[in-house]
Amino acid sequence: MEREFNDTGLCVPGRHYMADISGKIEKIIKLIEKGKYFTINRPRQFGKTTILAILDKQLNEKDDYAAIEITFEEIDLDIFQNHESYIHELLMMMLARLEFLNLEKPAGFIKENLEKITTFPGLSRFITQLIQNTMPNKKVVLMIDEVDKNSDNQLFLTLLAMLRNKYLQQNKGNDHTFHSVILAGVHDIKTLKAKIRSDDQRKYNSPWNIASDFKVDLSFSPTEIETMLQDYAREKNINLEIPAIAQKLYYYTSGYPWLVSKMCKFIDEDIVPQREDKNWSINDIEAAFRMITNEAYTSTLFDSLAKNMENNKKLYDLISMIVINGAGFSFTITNPVINLGHLYGILVPGKHGRCQIHNRIFEQRIYAHIMSEIIQTRYMKFNGFLIPEFYTGTRLNLKLVLQRFQTFMKENYSNRDAGFLEREGRLLFLAYLRPIINGRGFDFKEPVVSDEKRMDIVITYQDQRHVIELKIWHGQKYHEQGLKQLSDYLDTYSLKKGYLLVYDFNKNKEYRQENILFEDKEIFAVWV
Repeated sequence: MEREFNDTGLCVPGRHYMADISGKIEKIIKLIEKGKYFTINRPRQFGKTTILAILDKQLNEKDDYAAIEITFEEIDLDIFQNHESYIHELLMMMLARLEFLNLEKPAGFIKENLEKITTFPGLSRFITQLIQNTMPNKKVVLMIDEVDKNSDNQLFLTLLAMLRNKYLQQNKGNDHTFHSVILAGVHDIKTLKAKIRSDDQRKYNSPWNIASDFKVDLSFSPTEIETMLQDYAREKNINLEIPAIAQKLYYYTSGYPWLVSKMCKFIDEDIVPQREDKNWSINDIEAAFRMITNEAYTSTLFDSLAKNMENNKKLYDLISMIVINGAGFSFTITNPVINLGHLYGILVPGKHGRCQIHNRIFEQRIYAHIMSEIIQTRYMKFNGFLIPEFYTGTRLNLKLVLQRFQTFMKENYSNRDAGFLEREGRLLFLAYLRPIINGRGFDFKEPVVSDEKRMDIVITYQDQRHVIELKIWHGQKYHEQGLKQLSDYLDTYSLKKGYLLVYDFNKNKEYRQENILFEDKEIFAVWV
C-alpha cells in the first residue's frame, strides 16, 4: 500500500508518513513504569489518539504489562442516564479490548459478572478481583480516550473518585487496582469538572488530584519533522533540503502535528504533481501555507477554532486584541479566559511571558475570520473605491495604496480623538487593505511579540512580495528603532524595499510622506 501524509484520525506506520516520536513515547512509558496516573489534555488533532495507540501496542508487547485502551468517542449518550448503564458500557468496552488481546481469563471473568455489577462500590470490588485473580503477574494500565464526551456528566466524576480512592488504598497496601491510569482529551479534569459543577466551593476540589503533571511536549520539533521528511524522501527517491524545509514547516506550524502533516499533504498531492521536478523547495512550503490559510479552505480543526472563539465573547475579544491590535497580555494561566484559550490550543506563553497565538497558521486564520466580520459589520464603505487603480499590469502599486489611505484618513478621521485612533487606526488600514488584496493576492499578518506596538503585514501578489510595518509614533528615537526593525525584517525576505505606516496621535501631527534610505533599504513611509 502506498503511504501518504495523514490528515484524518489515527496515524498508522504502514499507511502514513510519521515523525519519529520515540523520545516522547519513552518519557510517557517512564511515567507509566512509576505507576503514575495522569491526563494527556491537548487540543484537537494534536496526536493524542496516535500516542495512546503506540503506548497500547508497546505495553502489550511486554510480558509483565496489560494495557486496556477504551474510548468514549462513539458511545451512546443514553448510557449517561443512570449509573447501571454507564458501568455496563465501561465493562463492555473493557471486555471487547481484553478479547481482542486474547486475554481469556480476565475477559471470561467480566462475562461472568457483567450483569451483577450495578453500583460503583460493586465496580470497585470487581476491579480488585479482576486484577488480583485474573492478572496477578501483570501491571494493568487503563487508558481512556475522548474523556471530553463525559462533559456535563456527574457519573464520570464518580468514576474518577472511585479510581482515586483505589489508588490511595493500593499505596497503603490495602487494595489492588490499575498500575497506571491515563486519561486523554482536550479538557483537563478541572475544566471538565467546572462544566459539571458550577458551585465555586467544590469546583477545584478535583477527584483527580492524584494525577501527576504531564509535561511531555507533543508538538513536533524541527528534528522530529526531519525524520518524517527523510522517510518520505527515501520512499519517493527524491532529494530534499530536509533541515531547511523542516525548519520552515516548524516556522509556520510551531510543530502542531496535524498542521505539519496537512501542509506536507498539500505539497505531495496538490503542488508537486503539477510539475516535472518532484523535489520540494522552500517555495513549496510557502505555497502550502497559502493553501492552508486560504479562506475558502475549511477543516474540522479550523471550524472548531472559529466555534471556540464565537462561543465565548471574552475569549473572542482577548484574541482579537492580540491579533488585530497587537495588545500584550501576561500569560497568567489562572486567568479563566487565558486558560480556556490555552486549553483550545490557541494561546501559548510567548516572549516576555506574554500571550501569543500558538502558530502562524492559526494567527492568519483568526485574522481573516475577525477581519471578515469587522468589514461586514463596520467598514462596508471600504468596498466602494476603484480597486483596479492600484494595479498596473501584473504589479501592485502599494505606494499608491498607502497614499490613498492617508488621504482617506485625513478626510474622514482627522477630527477623531486620539483614543479612538489608537484603538481603531490599524484596524482601519487592515479593513481598507483587505478588499484590495482579496481575490488577487494574499496578505499575511506576521505575529509580533515585543514591547513595541508594531504590526508587520506581508503581501504577496504574482511574483511580488511587499512588507509593510505599522507602527505608532513615539518620537524620533523610536522611529529609528522602527526603521532598523523593518530593515532586519526585510532581510529575512531578501528585499531591498519596504513600507512604513506611522500612526501619529498628536494633535499637531502632519500628514506627510517620505522616501527614506536606511542602511541598504529604500523605505516609503507615510504618517496618518
